[in-house]
Amino acid sequence: MLSKKNFYINGKWVNPQQEKELHVINPSTEESCAIISLGSSEDINSAVSAAKKAFESWAFTSKEERIKLLESLYSLYKKRWTEMAEAISLEMGAPIDFSTQLQAGTGASHIKSYLKVLKDYKFEKILGDHAPNNKILYEPKGVCALITPWNWPMNQVCLKVIPALAAGCTMVLKPSEIAPLSSMLLAEMIDEVKFPPGVFNLVNGDGAVTGNALTSHPEVNMISFTGSTRAGALISKNAANDFKRVSLELGGKGANIIFKDADSEAVERGAMRCFRNTVQSCNAPTRMLVEKSIYNKTIEKVKEVAGKLKVDLASKKGGHIGPVVSKTQFDKIQTLIQKGIDEGAKLIVGGTGKPKGLDKGYFVKPTAFADVNNNMQIARTEIFGPVLSIIPFETEEEAVSIANDTPYGLLNFIQTQDQKKANRVARKLRSGMVDINGAGLAPDAPFGGYKHSGIGREAGVLGLEEYLEVKAVSGWN
Repeated sequence: MLSKKNFYINGKWVNPQQEKELHVINPSTEESCAIISLGSSEDINSAVSAAKKAFESWAFTSKEERIKLLESLYSLYKKRWTEMAEAISLEMGAPIDFSTQLQAGTGASHIKSYLKVLKDYKFEKILGDHAPNNKILYEPKGVCALITPWNWPMNQVCLKVIPALAAGCTMVLKPSEIAPLSSMLLAEMIDEVKFPPGVFNLVNGDGAVTGNALTSHPEVNMISFTGSTRAGALISKNAANDFKRVSLELGGKGANIIFKDADSEAVERGAMRCFRNTVQSCNAPTRMLVEKSIYNKTIEKVKEVAGKLKVDLASKKGGHIGPVVSKTQFDKIQTLIQKGIDEGAKLIVGGTGKPKGLDKGYFVKPTAFADVNNNMQIARTEIFGPVLSIIPFETEEEAVSIANDTPYGLLNFIQTQDQKKANRVARKLRSGMVDINGAGLAPDAPFGGYKHSGIGREAGVLGLEEYLEVKAVSGWN
């Protein structure tokens, strides 16, 4: 068992000021794989103080200095890629091949992408030819509280830490206490490449104590949070007391609209995209909206695809899906599957209970329901487990109406070979992102949503600008 009880504060690994331990559970075995400490308000005070002091100099470093350090971090990350993949697989249950290729890969991808953004970005601009002595300065916001989830650990951590560093901000990272090991590994890398003390700090802990102390701290200037909509609302209330800047990436309940003229791979592509990462992704297409003329054959195809999906230990190589992250998640998913049955949805594959031969571990059967209507709880709740709801529609207008009838608005999907129709529908969907025919979004495309899916954008130029204030100066020569 790993002992990871220290925090990274002001360039050193330090003991917590109060002893409160938590076991990190391997979701494949239900056994403890590491022990961490839960941070107190005193630990947060130390970390924020270090970040505030470091900001005085880090904010005025040159772009070239920050590029050099980030390039060193990228190089080291690639060298420790395998360690990162193993840490993620252990802590949150991503199968090792998936963890190596995608989970760990997203971290490297974001570092590389933000390096390009930083190299091209101009932090000083003239307002225009009409006002040549009006200078627009883009300056770091200050001390940032970065709070990240367990489902895509390095994806979310690097979407926050890297642009904050690139912008000249200092920070305190509180990763999910359920999956903290990958973040602690990143902290080791940041330490090794010698970012100045206090620029990056890490304190593990829960939301109720550590997260609350961090988001309500008067010397924190910005909060970037990824997690549940409920927690995002609480954080916004904390931030409102002293007008902290807030960036929130919250939940989703994506619709995948499959028209009758979709290509032959559309249904399988949609189902596999849904079940990826055991559907522990806020941008998963968990509502499959199907035109009625192809509805029955779509149900049969989903039944075939989901029925062939293998579920197994995260440590095993292969293309299977792993467990969900915790007993809490497992119990919630089981309750919602049963709710779908009770509400009258037609269970076509999967169901309650664990897959055969997997009595230990938080494993869930890949499950799909047909004849779902958009008022059912399974169609409205972000289940965050391997459950797909299939909903019929008759017209383009009805499909758009169903897709938009949700509190969320993160990522929707369209499947049709009629490009004009695809473009038309994409404009009507109330979501921050739309994927047409599985094209996929670029790493620097702005990631974020409408409505309850959050505030602000991550990745690319807009992701960098989340960490920048704008200052207008007149009389600049």
